[in-house]
Amino acid sequence: MSPLSSERAFIHIAKPQLGDEEKAAVMAVLDSGMLAQGKRVAEFEARFAEFCGVKHAVAVASGTASLWVTLMAYGIGPGDEVITTPFSFIASSNCILYVGAQPVFVDIEPDTCLIDATAIEDKITERTRAILPVHLYGQPCDMTAIMDIADRHNLIVIEDACQAHGATFEGQQVGSFGTGCFSFYPTKNMTTGEGGIVTTNDDALADRLCLLRNHGQSQRYRHEILGYHFRTTDIQAAIGLVQLEKLPAWTEQRIANAQYLSDRLRGVRIPTVRPGRRHVFHQYTIRVPRDRQAFQDHLKEQGIGSAIHYPCPIHHQPVYTSLGYKDVLPQAEAVAQEVLSLPVYPALSEADLDRIVAAVNSFTPPS
Repeated sequence: MSPLSSERAFIHIAKPQLGDEEKAAVMAVLDSGMLAQGKRVAEFEARFAEFCGVKHAVAVASGTASLWVTLMAYGIGPGDEVITTPFSFIASSNCILYVGAQPVFVDIEPDTCLIDATAIEDKITERTRAILPVHLYGQPCDMTAIMDIADRHNLIVIEDACQAHGATFEGQQVGSFGTGCFSFYPTKNMTTGEGGIVTTNDDALADRLCLLRNHGQSQRYRHEILGYHFRTTDIQAAIGLVQLEKLPAWTEQRIANAQYLSDRLRGVRIPTVRPGRRHVFHQYTIRVPRDRQAFQDHLKEQGIGSAIHYPCPIHHQPVYTSLGYKDVLPQAEAVAQEVLSLPVYPALSEADLDRIVAAVNSFTPPS
């Protein structure tokens, strides 16, 4: 296949799926005149809670806000430690810093890129308050092991499910084991443009989350606690309600697209899906053992988008080394040198998938 110059022919790494239904939902909100934190938000929260199998869902401004406000709601702060993964988008651990606590990093499983649950217990100290696993790329962490550890040590579990809408572990939805945090950024499996949500079965925690997201107000102009502006809008919620209806079909298509690729790709390490886990493939991430940059350049020449999620583990980021982090986490460090995400979104046609396969399989490493 010759290099492609047409922008129309380029297969991008991700593509938000927005149609006439979303447009109509937004126009209905605009026509109503009720734009912020109204009936659509309440309906979206109720529907998302039902989807996750929990009692409460509290909508907030972003996925980052969902993590941040959850840590605050639990009273986690200076002097506390939160165990998490070094291999994620940096917001997962930055939110721990935001509240004045200390992220403690545990290395990852090399096949799944998820936190290694067998290594968590060695990092628990008297200062540990919570475990924050990340369901990276759409695959759930080992929640049986993590919840058992949390129970034994009386720890909070905050699930970063920002990439895992609809993923399940042993048939149970992510976001329903501990307290779940989701993102609705445009490239996620479902979007509201921006936005996030927190899921919980804890009535008191849900009440505190509602206070924290809205300036601590229990009623208009009555401020019970120091709160923040983490609200979402009815416009976002209206989009979310439509997207949530479409999510199951999109998820099945993502899984089917991922299987199509896995059955045909050669010369790369395809994603591992552990038994008992429903991987929803926010990203289809392969491992390229050498010449990754040349491989990515080759894909681009063939009209195939790709992305590195993530090129540098969090503990090696300048902001963390400046704070004195000197962890040696060999699996995360090795994986960061090899991962590459390919398109997997539900709008891909079989012809698109065949083009991706042909581009990957035709790569010849430079001599």
